[in-house]
Amino acid sequence: MWELFLRALPLLEKAIVMTLGLGLGAFVLGSMLGMLIALLRNSSVRVFKVIAFSYVSIFRGTPLLVQILLIYFGLPHYGIVLSPIPSALIALTLFSAAYLSEIFRSGINSVDPGQWEAAESMSMGYWTCLRRIIMPQALRIALPPMGSRLIALIKDTSLASTITVMELTRVAEQVGATTFRYMEMFLMVGAIYWVINQFLTILQTWLEGRLTRHTR
Repeated sequence: MWELFLRALPLLEKAIVMTLGLGLGAFVLGSMLGMLIALLRNSSVRVFKVIAFSYVSIFRGTPLLVQILLIYFGLPHYGIVLSPIPSALIALTLFSAAYLSEIFRSGINSVDPGQWEAAESMSMGYWTCLRRIIMPQALRIALPPMGSRLIALIKDTSLASTITVMELTRVAEQVGATTFRYMEMFLMVGAIYWVINQFLTILQTWLEGRLTRHTR
């Protein structure tokens, strides 16, 4: 197996960068979009709530693989042609935003409503209250499920292999096809996924400790 690892190492190095780039990029973009959707869900404007609910329903209720294939193979029928990497990034972002929006919404709704009332009594505006009082508390509450969502997203990048993105799973398929050593390659790639996600788990635990230290 060591000989096979050294043989595949140049491809694996590039694949790790691609996997991390897709996963972290989709998480950052999905967090921004997810926060917007969460605020729309909590809006008093019914149209905004319906739009946000519909978005979450569609992207949580359909498989990520179908979404990737629709973007990559479906959009060209309407004159929108995207290369594999942007297609995968867009699909992963839209998919993760649906889940992250619910995580953010639950965090915001978990903050004591009395803090909104206290801020209002001090003539503090909605956005100022949200930024200074509500969001710091909501993010501390949302951090554990956010970490779990990031770990799941790193694994979800493996579906990008279906549209020829050269991430870890795609490299395992290609090297396995040329060497007929599929078992060893997929075990190797599985171990790499595990190491990446263990590092993210440790980072999440450290962040939780830092953010909740003063509440103990």
